[in-house]
Amino acid sequence: MHPFVQSKKADYQASLDHLHNELASLRTGRASPQLVENIRVEAYGSNMELKSTASITVQDAKTIIIEPWDKSLLQTIEKAIRDADIGVNPAVDGQIIRINLPQMTEETRKKLVKILKEKCEETKIALRGVRESCRDAVMKQEKENEIAEDVKFKMLEELDKLTKEFVEMVESIADKKEAEIMTV
Repeated sequence: MHPFVQSKKADYQASLDHLHNELASLRTGRASPQLVENIRVEAYGSNMELKSTASITVQDAKTIIIEPWDKSLLQTIEKAIRDADIGVNPAVDGQIIRINLPQMTEETRKKLVKILKEKCEETKIALRGVRESCRDAVMKQEKENEIAEDVKFKMLEELDKLTKEFVEMVESIADKKEAEIMTV
C-alpha cells in the first residue's frame, strides 16, 4: 500500500471509532454502563461526563447503579440522566441512583434500529468524505508533477479498496448491533 494511502487509514479508523462511541449509547435488551457514561453533568462549574463524577455498575440485566463520588452531586446527576432523554427513569436510593430499564417493546426496538441505520449511514458518508479529500490530494499531487499518472491510478484504486473495507466493517457492526437490539 502506498505510504500516502496508509497514512490516511487513521482518518478512516477515526470515523469507525466515532460510530462505536455512538452505538455504545444505543440501548439493547441488557443494562450496560455505556448507556449512561457519556451523559453530560454540570459539576464544579464545568460540564463533565457522568463517568468522571461517579462509578457506574451493572447490578443485573435490567439495573444500572450509579454511585457519585461526591454525594452532593446526587440530584444533579439524576436531573442530567432525566434530561438526556434516553428512555430511562432514574431513582435516588439513599446514596446511589438506581436505573431500572423498562422492558423494550417491539416498537421501541424498531425505533432503535432506525436510529442505528441513520448513525451507520452518517458514518458511511464520513468515510466517503475522507476518500474524496484523499482523492483531491492525490489529483493535486499528480497535477503538480509530484507523482506519475500510473502511481495516481494505483493510489486511487487503493483508496477505493480501503473505503470499501471500512464500509463493510460498518455494515458488519450494524448487523451485529441490530441482532442485539432485536433479541428479546
